[in-house]
Amino acid sequence: MSQPLRIGNASGFYGDRFTAVREMLEGGPLDVLTGDYLAELTMLILGRGKMKDPGGGYATTFLRQMEDTLGLAAERGTRIVANAGGLNPRGLADRLRELADRLGVPVKVAHVEGDDLLPRAEELGLADSRYGAPLTANAYLGAWGIAECLRAGADIVVTGRVTDASLVVGPAAAHFGWARDDWDALAGATVLGHVLECGAQATGGNYAFFQEIYNVKPLGFPLTEVHADGSGVVTKHEGTGGSVTTETVTAQLLYEIGGPAYPGPDVTTWFDTVELRQDGPDRVAVGGVRGTPPPATTKVCLNHLGGHRNEMTFVLTGLDVEAKAEFAKAQLEAAFGERRPARVEWTLVGSPLPDPATQGEATALLRCAVLDPDADKVGRAFSGAVVELALAGYPGFTMTSPPGKGSPYGVYRPAFVPNGDVEHVAVLPDGERRVIAAVELAGEGGEEREPQSRPVSAVPATPTARVPLGRVAGARSGDKGGDANIGVWARTDAQWAWLHGFLTTERLAELLPETREHTVTRHVLPNLRAVNFVVEGLLQEGVSASTRFDPQGKALGEWLRSRLVDIPEAVL
Repeated sequence: MSQPLRIGNASGFYGDRFTAVREMLEGGPLDVLTGDYLAELTMLILGRGKMKDPGGGYATTFLRQMEDTLGLAAERGTRIVANAGGLNPRGLADRLRELADRLGVPVKVAHVEGDDLLPRAEELGLADSRYGAPLTANAYLGAWGIAECLRAGADIVVTGRVTDASLVVGPAAAHFGWARDDWDALAGATVLGHVLECGAQATGGNYAFFQEIYNVKPLGFPLTEVHADGSGVVTKHEGTGGSVTTETVTAQLLYEIGGPAYPGPDVTTWFDTVELRQDGPDRVAVGGVRGTPPPATTKVCLNHLGGHRNEMTFVLTGLDVEAKAEFAKAQLEAAFGERRPARVEWTLVGSPLPDPATQGEATALLRCAVLDPDADKVGRAFSGAVVELALAGYPGFTMTSPPGKGSPYGVYRPAFVPNGDVEHVAVLPDGERRVIAAVELAGEGGEEREPQSRPVSAVPATPTARVPLGRVAGARSGDKGGDANIGVWARTDAQWAWLHGFLTTERLAELLPETREHTVTRHVLPNLRAVNFVVEGLLQEGVSASTRFDPQGKALGEWLRSRLVDIPEAVL
């Protein structure tokens, strides 16, 4: 077991590059290939689909990818682990066996189930006073069901809702024979899994300093070489596009996290202990990670049907844009009459340039989003009210496109249940069902420790220059349900010494005024030269219900980097 285990990733979300599975299998040797297909929004989409087809509920893309590559994976000896089972891992496993028989490829298929708590939602108190019973209710399972399936000889393991990192932790635990309390090894593999889970985001995708990335070819997907102690190296296949550097890895580590303690079903991983080191071209060594026991409760992803929504965008051109926007709002509000939707949200985007040379430079956008339990209020009533303004509105009236019929939206919320209330089951290739016992905790679990700290150098007193924050800092932001996170890292030690003292929660409120009405918590990750902000409730009730122009918070970091601040010339 002295050789590292090579684990690759070929999907960061349901809809990622279809050809990535073949690219990863053909690009070089891999022991395991993983795919992450699930997100909170994806569970909602699959839930709505399963209402129409009870036999569905899984990621159909994965099945088509396997039709294209199953023989290749078997020939290469690469095992496949994916959470593409969604709400129906058993159904997907059955379809995979049928596919293997049809293709004549002798593979053993197993699956993991037990995450679906919907049949027990009332018993577990998962209903919501506003929205009633959930549409989906799925516990975040850990890695040990996957490990059990692999130890039983499975070539393909499909799961439902497991933590994203479990797709890497499970194969590593099975391969190296880790115990349930090998906290540091499990934590190290969790970090590696977190780096891989979003695919090309680890190789330069969505990267703040994107102009430094080799992008002549499509970005390669990441892989990791996991060692027996949970440390590893993040890299990619030779000759693929993108780059793997300590900063591309840092950016992904900061994505969609909270404080230094990262709780999971198998281990609490301390992100402030992560140590990164460039280990050659496109190779980043990851080590030093510490782990402690997991919490005594398991997180549950709940999606409720919240009602119906619609939106449209007015195009405002030329002079008096703000007055035109107020005129459009007043006219539409009057047109609603007694059929006004429960929520009407307006967003004015951009402003015309003075003396614009093109029509684009003369244009701003006014977006209107509406939500209501009544489908007709956001459908025909809303569309009709908008269209009737076409010849009676502001001068130059036009829209990016006519309003549509509207669509249902979901509301996400998290819940927590005792670990023992979740039945985690590995269904082996021969059909045997093995229950994975909840981890035995000596105390309450999720034990505390002092956050990692290291001395911060003093910043020389020098003249300052007023420049964008992005001159010295990168950022990556994203969503955690209704909350947003903004991770910001400095590029050098000197810049970190300045950033650490400068970018406080109060400063964030100055730079991003939209965060002022929300609770904001700052977490310091000194090993990564980074601070991470969690903005509670900024994204309202989750991406499907959010009326923000950026409903997943993906661009918050770039907005922050664009703000002008006074930076000491010594660190520029």
